[in-house]
Amino acid sequence: MTYFFIAIGILVAAVVLILVVGQPLLKALQKREAETAIQNFRTQREQLEAKFFDIASRLGKPRDLRWLDCDWQDRVTFGREVESGLLTAFAAVEIRFEAVEGGDMEDVAAVSTVRDAAALFHYKDGSWGTGGRALFNMNPADALERLNDQYEPIEAVT
Repeated sequence: MTYFFIAIGILVAAVVLILVVGQPLLKALQKREAETAIQNFRTQREQLEAKFFDIASRLGKPRDLRWLDCDWQDRVTFGREVESGLLTAFAAVEIRFEAVEGGDMEDVAAVSTVRDAAALFHYKDGSWGTGGRALFNMNPADALERLNDQYEPIEAVT
């Protein structure tokens, strides 16, 4: 019976130790991952931008518009998805479209207006990728602020 109580005591002590040490350790690991990811984003940015344009221009969104050009801006904000922990980069971009011939947007004058957007990139399994998703009519800081229930901001390392 004494061994039972000793075992329970050891188990409780182990759980308390994990709770006390585990959270700061997790935060330290996340910080290190973010620093590495941000540095990798900076070095791979040109290739990621090209991949974004390639994927986004083939998605057919916005409907009846053809992607012409992306003018990438310097601003990038980083966030961590609250539920999954997925790191995300929100990069500033200005996008130009033209109407698809015969489509609903062909006679819309606003089609030629340059659109501000935040292009999304995700860091998973040690590498950056993109699904070609753009959040239109907002800059990266606005995007992170509007999605503050889904993402927590990460300070970029210099």
